Amino acid sequence: MAEELVIERMLSWLAEDIPFWDLTSELLPESCECKAAIIAKEQGVAACVEEAALFLNRMGFKVKLNVRSGDQFEKGSELMTVEGSLKKLLQVERLLLNLLTHTCGIATTTRKAVQIAKRANPKVRIAATRKTLPGLRYFEKRAVEAGGGDTHRLSLSDMVLIKNNHLKYFPSVRTAVETARARASFAAKIEVEVSNPKQALEAAEAGADIIMLDNFSVQDVREAIEALKKAGLRNRVIVEVSGGITLENLEEYVRAGPDVISMGLLTHSAKAIDLSLEVIEVTGQCGESR
Repeated sequence: MAEELVIERMLSWLAEDIPFWDLTSELLPESCECKAAIIAKEQGVAACVEEAALFLNRMGFKVKLNVRSGDQFEKGSELMTVEGSLKKLLQVERLLLNLLTHTCGIATTTRKAVQIAKRANPKVRIAATRKTLPGLRYFEKRAVEAGGGDTHRLSLSDMVLIKNNHLKYFPSVRTAVETARARASFAAKIEVEVSNPKQALEAAEAGADIIMLDNFSVQDVREAIEALKKAGLRNRVIVEVSGGITLENLEEYVRAGPDVISMGLLTHSAKAIDLSLEVIEVTGQCGESR
């Protein structure tokens, strides 16, 4: 099913780029073939190269992957080589590069965050959020995974996550958790987003599985975790910290003692990795125009 999702999405993006026909590539004969490579112009971590190869295979290309998702590559590395129709390759070039520069950027940023966090606490998890671009969630979450991060929720169907706006309906955090516990499947975890240490304690007492300390200062995180310890509830819950966390302040938050740190910047603000597609050789019956 995932393979069909990848093909469907990428074909729809190609249709967006070529709504009628490609005016430039029409100048090239169908019989002209080539060998090309996707080359890194800077260091990074590979992501979604398998999905790119799957799409290229469906388009009739022969692909050799030189890296796999999660592999680090250096400047000048060939991520993959592609053989097939020159005309078709030039039609899909920008689509491929747009996807791979973005996903490799996410994987690279995630890897940096994971390395910073693990130095401070090897057990902490760095997670993504649902701050993904419409239509790109599969690829962006795969990229986080490739960088060594935790994907967190893939969709709203994965678990119960009671956020601040949900809490405006309920008279208390306790009531919200108890209602969720009564309604949700036994298989669904219940997480509550809280705004102060008192709410964190109330959520734990009510039986929440995960407590999200949202937009807490480092000191407030410490205080909330200490309150849970004093109440004998720390080991009964997973503590997640989210909101305002950057690569610069990440280590401080890790040392405050949470189990999970979720970072929206992994998907919404990761710098793209500079890649290019270079035609190495043109072969076949390409006509006299060469």
